[in-house]
Amino acid sequence: MGESEHYSTAVLGEGQDPEYLQYKVIILGDGAVGKTSLATRFTEDQFSKSYKQTVGLDFFIKRLVLKNDINTCLQIWDIGGQSIGSKMIGNYIFGAHAVVLVYDITNIQTFQNLDDWFSLVQRTFQGQPMPKCVLVGNKMDLTHLRSVKTDKHNEFAMCHSMKSYFVSAKTGDQVASTFYRIAADLAGVELQRPEVEVAQRAVKAELINHPRNDNTLPEVTADTIARRRGSRRCIVM
Repeated sequence: MGESEHYSTAVLGEGQDPEYLQYKVIILGDGAVGKTSLATRFTEDQFSKSYKQTVGLDFFIKRLVLKNDINTCLQIWDIGGQSIGSKMIGNYIFGAHAVVLVYDITNIQTFQNLDDWFSLVQRTFQGQPMPKCVLVGNKMDLTHLRSVKTDKHNEFAMCHSMKSYFVSAKTGDQVASTFYRIAADLAGVELQRPEVEVAQRAVKAELINHPRNDNTLPEVTADTIARRRGSRRCIVM
């Protein structure tokens, strides 16, 4: 990987901005896997329930302060999922310090298509050092609909020497800590568990009001329960 780019004032004085390590991070994957939602959740802590397809690419900026007051700036490039065949996509990816490959854990096809996305990255960097690649399984709030097994996820990550994470852009679970780890890896900062936990905001549980009654069965009232109890016999042998 090439050296990180820097931008800063020549001499830091009182009230001036600190020096930032600047990194280009590309988010790749099929359409509707939640790439824009991940970027928006991380940079703005927001989530949109309506889906809007990204055409071309979107940019996001997020500054993070790592331990020892190391300032980093992530330039996040959100590339549309329909653009895998675009002539421009190689230009978008080129120069990336990190590539985040995202799939939807409830859609096995989006996982299988990661081979194509990873091959695209390899072709773009052919003959040059590869960027740091990370595997992310999104939509962990829908674990009950999961179609990609954890061992398949781990196998893909191990085969391609990637770190991997499971997140939920909807709830925010593990999103901040994942990008925090990416920034730390790029900056060469070794994190301890407490530091990662601080980076991850608390996620509020969403309570779902499931129907409690089956309308096909007769209603059970207090009188019904009393009659049932009265009809029970205790037989001593």
